[in-house]
Amino acid sequence: MNSDISFKITSEEEFERTALKLFQKQFIENSVYREFCSHLNIKSQKVKTLKDIPFLPIQFFKTHEVKTGNFSPELTFLSSGTTGQVQSQHHVKRLSLYEESFTQAFEYFYGNIEDYVILGLLPSYLEREGSSLIYMVDDFIQKSNFKESGFYLNELDQLSEALIRLDKSGHKILLIGVSFALLDLVEKKSFQLRNTIVMETGGMKGRRKEMIRKELHDVLSKGFGVKHIHSEYGMTELLSQAYSKGESKFECPPHMKILIRDTEDPFHYLENGKTGGINVIDLANVDSCAFIATQDLGKQVNNQAFEILGRFDQSDIRGCNLLIL
Repeated sequence: MNSDISFKITSEEEFERTALKLFQKQFIENSVYREFCSHLNIKSQKVKTLKDIPFLPIQFFKTHEVKTGNFSPELTFLSSGTTGQVQSQHHVKRLSLYEESFTQAFEYFYGNIEDYVILGLLPSYLEREGSSLIYMVDDFIQKSNFKESGFYLNELDQLSEALIRLDKSGHKILLIGVSFALLDLVEKKSFQLRNTIVMETGGMKGRRKEMIRKELHDVLSKGFGVKHIHSEYGMTELLSQAYSKGESKFECPPHMKILIRDTEDPFHYLENGKTGGINVIDLANVDSCAFIATQDLGKQVNNQAFEILGRFDQSDIRGCNLLIL
């Protein structure tokens, strides 16, 4: 266990206490975050609750080295992007902390990773360097007790055959894939899966027309013969992930939390059911910044669950403009 983070948070009070302590540390030791706070005239001693904490716009990972302390990273994760786009960079001081975070998050919702056959269908990620998602799924494959676990690039016939055979054998299977590749698979063959979790990681990556999540899930659930399509919500700038077991309702592991900010006023937070920008607190981000204002739109359904409804386009980013230095 990494001594400076608890992945076993057991109450709202403990989460808030831990987050506020981490805020004070990052205010002092993260020069980019401290400068951002000073531009907003934030005094660290006046930050007493989660909603007092300023959230760093995610774009800073494209333009600055977001690091708490001075270190040489073990690895730098890069966001996907079209040619010519600036990529986000997340400098990871300790890969062991990332591994602990994603393992704890997965096992919180799904149980022991060793018990699953892991099939990764992530061609757009495999085709580039620096993907944090590939690192995570590769680690899941290594931890799996099944030699059949592995990545598939464009071998859809082989994957279809393996999926049908393994599902019939009664093994627990996790098929984790990017949306366009899962669509390619069900267009090639239809399935009636009984022991498989189908999990999409979002994004058409320019390969297909974007679809709303409900439409995507309807097509995939019919094609795979499963009742629910699961989803993973993660990004280069985070070391933790939220998961949905169906109906696009996401939940966070104990060391991660989201708040919904007003799109017009980023310092005002919205009640359940109202759509706004998603702010993420990721306590695993001890060495970068734990408080991230994303460009995703969503709403809190209740105290546990949230929905993702899309992304800001540039004309909708008014509420963030106050924050971009």
